[in-house]
Amino acid sequence: MTETATSSSLHIRPATETDIPRLVRMVNSAFSIETFLEGTRTDETGLAATMSKGQVLVAEEAEGAPLGSIYAEVRGSRGYMGMLAVDPARQGQGVASLLVGAAEENLRRAGCEAVDICVLSLRPELLPLYRRFGFVESGTEEFSYGRTFREPIECHCVVMSKEL
Repeated sequence: MTETATSSSLHIRPATETDIPRLVRMVNSAFSIETFLEGTRTDETGLAATMSKGQVLVAEEAEGAPLGSIYAEVRGSRGYMGMLAVDPARQGQGVASLLVGAAEENLRRAGCEAVDICVLSLRPELLPLYRRFGFVESGTEEFSYGRTFREPIECHCVVMSKEL
């Protein structure tokens, strides 16, 4: 039987600089499925830069091992969420839902009226997940993550939005 994450079994808090090495390992493990891209999803320098622009929330159990994380940034009256990552061993157990909810609440408290996310067109399996979280497709953007593809391939970002 799969254990479902609950707010009583997980603690969600803002990440700090001391979390960076463990978060990098967990995020890269979660994004290792993106074999069409060169390199890893993030590194210590990249994650530190991300944390300087917005907030990374980390979900952990009592022992403090990061089970998941999400990035949230205030952009005026709209928020942005990205880099939702859950340890592969804990996927499908509600960790992502708790992280998205916590990020939305933080953005709401910061005055955001809506939130946007970007999903790579090469990851269509993620669209139903975000629809379950209440997001709807609202447009497209060029791929601009600063990473290169292993082979020439067509890819864009599907923008999904949600009112808060």
